[in-house]
Amino acid sequence: MLLISLLATSCLAQAPAIPPRMAPGFQTIRERDLRADLTFLASDALEGRMSLQNGDRAAIEWIASEFAKDGLQPAFGQSYLQPLPLIEYRGDPAQSFVAMTRQDQETKWQAPEATGSYRQDVDVRGELVFAGFGITAPELGYDDYAGIDANGKIVVIFDHEPQEDDPASIFNGTGNTRYATTRVKAMNAQQHGALAVLIASEPNRKHPSNQERARRIGSEPRKDPIPSQAIADDELHTPTVFVSDAVLKELLATAGATPSDLQAAIDRNLKPQSRLLRDTSVTVHLRNQFARQGTTYNVGGVLEGSDPALAADTIIISGHHDHNGASGGLVWHGADDNGSGTVGVVALARAFAANPARPRRSILFVVFAAEERGLLGSYYLAQHPSRPLNRTRAMINFDMIGRDEAPSDQTNGLIDIPADTTNRLNLIGGLYSPSYRRVVEAQNRYVGLVLDDRFDHEAALNVFFRSDQFPFVLHNIPAFWWFTGFHPDYHHTTDTADKIDYVKMAKILRLAYLTAWQFGDGVTPTFIANPKGSAAGR
Repeated sequence: MLLISLLATSCLAQAPAIPPRMAPGFQTIRERDLRADLTFLASDALEGRMSLQNGDRAAIEWIASEFAKDGLQPAFGQSYLQPLPLIEYRGDPAQSFVAMTRQDQETKWQAPEATGSYRQDVDVRGELVFAGFGITAPELGYDDYAGIDANGKIVVIFDHEPQEDDPASIFNGTGNTRYATTRVKAMNAQQHGALAVLIASEPNRKHPSNQERARRIGSEPRKDPIPSQAIADDELHTPTVFVSDAVLKELLATAGATPSDLQAAIDRNLKPQSRLLRDTSVTVHLRNQFARQGTTYNVGGVLEGSDPALAADTIIISGHHDHNGASGGLVWHGADDNGSGTVGVVALARAFAANPARPRRSILFVVFAAEERGLLGSYYLAQHPSRPLNRTRAMINFDMIGRDEAPSDQTNGLIDIPADTTNRLNLIGGLYSPSYRRVVEAQNRYVGLVLDDRFDHEAALNVFFRSDQFPFVLHNIPAFWWFTGFHPDYHHTTDTADKIDYVKMAKILRLAYLTAWQFGDGVTPTFIANPKGSAAGR
């Protein structure tokens, strides 16, 4: 287990006094206010805050009104709301398929052997290319597309990254880098001209596939399945389909090596094994039961910096307001996920607004839309920033900051959970910015939390990609996800406001307040584009 720092809870009583310049705002962060706000956000009345539905619209209006009361400037022109045009759709597995033609023989696969959906109907056909892990990482000297032509073709790739079990791997040892996520791989394929992407779990994996991991979460049965959503004008327009181990074996039958052998060869010396699968073409045929347009909103307000020379710089404090809605009389309350983060952003906006002194840099408080549908609000803001990304110096993202981490079906056998998590905060992203981490550590002397970085050193749960800081990491911005961990109520109707640890949540927000002050007053964390191995940055 890797700990950034270990401080006893009792240290808070012995902590140094808060600097007078910051103290008034610090003192506004109170457990009773957090409880009141979160009890409202996670109530039955808000119907689980499903994106594009009435409960989430109520949450959006509440956040905007709180920002206005705090005197924040609207972040989006004259408005606190950034419209996010979405397409909501539901794939039709019965009408969708992947087909392979080889030597005039066609083989067709449907769900669950081949599963995928896209915001509009898809019909593409092309020659098949194997492109390893689908990664182009020039700073690592690695490129699965070197020596192959994917233009106008369909690529099949492995999930995750090479050498995932090697602590010394250039791909962040046993953790993940930015290259391991599906969206980054699909964007890379698109940039190489691919028509579609087929993704298969690594044949030599020692963890569940992403689909198996998601099924382990479980949930109460829904009368109405959750629809998919996508950014209407998303820069990613290449469809992706997940295929099973059995399908992968057939697709690569003429590759001259088994899928397992191909992965082993890549893992051995990081030499790509990409190749054209001759006399093999693939058709991707996707259909939807319905597709309709809608608009949701990111909600943002700005506290203008006090220093004219630095006010154009931005510190982001963020969370997401949506959850998984209601169905058949059941409500997925989303108190921890992510009512806690939403309330946290609002609480810090109040704290900074109540403080007579202001940081030198500006702070953008933003609560994103449609995170549960694929980080859509944060990807959209990163594509359509309200303030220049090249002057965004740091990001504090809250997602699930209200509970004590506990074993669950999702995590059992995959990650060790400490016996006592009552005072523990997980910080995710430290390998890309050790200097950010050091700022948090230094401010923690006032608060006394136990800070934990173990999610930066595991790959089975894909945690690094699963919240709204990630799109900003792709833009080389030091961005951390502040997270108290998974628990059995995650994505269940039982994630309710009465189970929140408000004392711990308040401590986390006080630490974030002090940390944001440091960033806001001129401390600039650096971004490390190439964190080599698990020992990087410690």
